[in-house]
Amino acid sequence: MCGIVAYIGPKQAFPVLIKGLYRLEYRGYDSAGIALLNDSLNVYKTKGKVADLEAHVINKDIKGNIGIGHTRWATHGEPNNENAHPHLSPSQNIAIIHNGIIENYASLKKELVNRGYTFRSETDTEVLIHLIEDIQINEKVDLVEALQIALSQVIGAYALVLIAKGDNDKLILAKKGSPLVIGIGNGEYYAASDATPIIEYTREVVYLEDEEIAIIPRYGELKIKTVKNQDKTPYSHKLEMQLNEIEKGGFEHFMLKEIYEQPRSIKDSMRGRLNAIQGVVNLGGIAQYENKLVNARRIIIVACGTSWHAGLVGEYLIEELARISVEVEYASEFRYRNPIIYEDDVVIAISQSGETADTLAAIELAKSKGATIIGICNVVGSSIARATHAGSYTHAGPEIGVASTKAFTAQVTLLSLLALQLAYTKGQIPYKRFRELTYELEAIPKKVEETLEANTIIKEIAGIFKNASNFLYLGRGYNFPVALEGALKLKEISYIHAEGYPAAEMKHGPIALIDDHMPVVVIAPNKGIYDKVLSNIQEVKARKGIIIAVVTKGDIEVRRMADYVIEIPETEEMFVPILATIPLQLLSYHIALLRGCNVDQPRNLAKSVTVE
Repeated sequence: MCGIVAYIGPKQAFPVLIKGLYRLEYRGYDSAGIALLNDSLNVYKTKGKVADLEAHVINKDIKGNIGIGHTRWATHGEPNNENAHPHLSPSQNIAIIHNGIIENYASLKKELVNRGYTFRSETDTEVLIHLIEDIQINEKVDLVEALQIALSQVIGAYALVLIAKGDNDKLILAKKGSPLVIGIGNGEYYAASDATPIIEYTREVVYLEDEEIAIIPRYGELKIKTVKNQDKTPYSHKLEMQLNEIEKGGFEHFMLKEIYEQPRSIKDSMRGRLNAIQGVVNLGGIAQYENKLVNARRIIIVACGTSWHAGLVGEYLIEELARISVEVEYASEFRYRNPIIYEDDVVIAISQSGETADTLAAIELAKSKGATIIGICNVVGSSIARATHAGSYTHAGPEIGVASTKAFTAQVTLLSLLALQLAYTKGQIPYKRFRELTYELEAIPKKVEETLEANTIIKEIAGIFKNASNFLYLGRGYNFPVALEGALKLKEISYIHAEGYPAAEMKHGPIALIDDHMPVVVIAPNKGIYDKVLSNIQEVKARKGIIIAVVTKGDIEVRRMADYVIEIPETEEMFVPILATIPLQLLSYHIALLRGCNVDQPRNLAKSVTVE
């Protein structure tokens, strides 16, 4: 959510900022703006897209070697020009960009209004910059100390950057609960919400920790202090991301590119961890805590959105193979309901970005109760990776499309590896069966390639149903989470109402919705309780519902009843979710495209939800 980019150095800042804002578009936003510092402080901002901002600054003064840029996802105040960032202090000498939420902004604003201040926007960010300047004037301190005092008074989350007239050779950054990364170049520095605007210029980065403030001079070394004025030593990391990973690579959209990257991303998630020939599954990142996992009273999986659906598949996998009790919790609910957590529980936190605010809060709650925390995320150096005791990266590569695709299948792949490793260590499955499953999992990337060959058929089906008002998705067992994920994808990018249900629950209410206008997507592989799924399909057909079935290649029974069929290769029941999800991703993509929707940047959504 929201995007930050900043630059200080010998180059003109504007080209760096505008390119960086384009790189950050995937995060979701509704307005954009920049501030540039030369002899004066120039702020330009507008509702709409980065392209609108670029058009807005034509023939304006965009000179300056120091600048900040922002894409805003509205929280306080509707999307408009006034609420867009950057915001100026009352004297218009200081500009700020800010991600996060200042929860006590209303009480701070009331106090400032009583002291004679006026506000142009409805945002919490403008309150913060007023507070900072008020402290600077009345306490007679420099800008860094004023920021420290202000941040000690605010409640909430922030990633922010300040520039100021009078401090013409300085960027000031601060972070708590919202990501901020600093890129170290050759005599220049960059800052951003994530690495995508930075990777073109440098691979050396510093990740700010919570309640740290960075002072970046035009000439000299980066300095880091805490809000309480303790000096910290910057620790640099090397980015693993490649520039071509954040380009479309010839595809029309990032989402389509990422769907087609899944054979590679799944393989990369298994690389070095699975060797079927030798019969080895080893997640090195959790080795130190393997005994904790094996002997856990239970495993609690916390996640949000698509990652929560992956967690549901993980519940089936771990309980069936390793025979450990698993509970899957929405992180947003878990953090607020005083859950019962024991010291011998293991909490697995799943997040693509590693920055999901609710999941981070759930981690802190579980840590405070003494539980062991394992992280599964995709972004190296992310907040969740740093907050957990141990964990594993999915290695899916950057996911730019807002609707998650390859991250989901990579997460399910990693959970499959974890379940197999725990099952083998505990002696819960015979060695012969363990070897069979490892061989089949290793074959999944090739079978994903085969599944993608159904794209033409799926596109034709999408053309038939692009104007549907509602969809129902049904699955049983391992495929119930697939039904949820398929429905979510359609809702996210095509804005068609869709619901996912366990197929057997259809009779308990949703069956009332079925008529000859209702498309019903059924995940119906020839595994598990296949006969029961056939019965559910018959129930839909008896009410004139339209069946779109995802079936095992060569299936005859479902084909006789279904109106439309999409085939996937045969695999073990527990690995079907990885394959069955692919056609549902393509279906939602093609329907959205035919409806004229913005596939990569659906309305109202953000890639990484870093605020509540």
